[in-house]
Formats: sequence, C-alpha cells, structure tokens
Amino acid sequence: MPSLKESGVRWLWLAALVFVMDFVSKLLVMNTMEYGWPNRIELLPFFNLLYVHNYGAAFSFLSDAGGWQRWLFTAIALAVCGLLIFWMRRSPASHKLANCAYALIIGGALGNLFDRLYHGFVVDFLDFYIGKHHWPAFNIADVAICVGAGLIVLEGFLADKDKQPVNR
Repeated sequence: MPSLKESGVRWLWLAALVFVMDFVSKLLVMNTMEYGWPNRIELLPFFNLLYVHNYGAAFSFLSDAGGWQRWLFTAIALAVCGLLIFWMRRSPASHKLANCAYALIIGGALGNLFDRLYHGFVVDFLDFYIGKHHWPAFNIADVAICVGAGLIVLEGFLADKDKQPVNR
C-alpha cells in the first residue's frame, strides 16, 4: 500500500473543490431566485435556471416516499464515500483517472448529503429540455457524480485495453 502522501487521497482536493462549487452555486440560487416553475430564468432555447427542491435521489427517485428516504440516501452517500476513500488510500496517486473519478463522486455525494442533512432536501436548479420535454432538474453535485461515474467506465475500458495481449 502506498504511503499516505503517495496514495490517491492526494486527489481529495478535487472533492473539496466540487463541494465548494456546489455549495456556492446552491447558495446563490437560494438567495437570488424565487422557488418553482413560474420563476424560472430562461437562458437558452433548451436551458433554464429553475430553483426546485428534490426530496428523493437521482431524477427525484423516491421523492414522495414520506421522509425515510432521506436517511437511506444519507447512509448510501456515507458508505460510498467511505468505500471510495478506502480505494483511494490503496491506490497510488499516479492513477489519476480513477482517483479523479472517485474524488468527483465524493465531492458530489457530499454536496448533496449536506443539503439533505441541513435542508431536508437537495437544491436543484439546472433545467435542460427539448420542446416541452424536460430532463429532471439537477445541480453541480449531480454533474460531478455523473462525470465521475463516466470516468470510472472509461478507466475500465482503458485498463482492459492495456491488459490485452499485443499481436505482433
């Protein structure tokens, strides 16, 4: 196992950056926008800023479950963050793609976890749509989680490619 200084935990600065960016963006939205659909700010023909509360998880999953889901999603976020930090601790800092992916997921998970614990809901505000079909609103933390997950998939493909025997 690499020393702490040489391990992937050196990449946790990226998680902190994601957390701060998410926190500041949500604070800005809550302090400058009115809640709900009638108060959206139309920026592009396919994008609005829209301040909404999400009591569930991704795509408002379990948002109307009655409150217990808040604690379920809290436990999941803590477990995932713990597991990813464990993996980062065992991984060398030179495994940049995997460590960046883990850090992005950790930062996003902690951003949404903070909202869930402090407010009882997650603040969402990015609203993309085509015509009248809207993607569920999301936030910076959600973007970081999705990008991190995508990087894990990419890293898996790249690692498999490296393991393939070379035909000469």
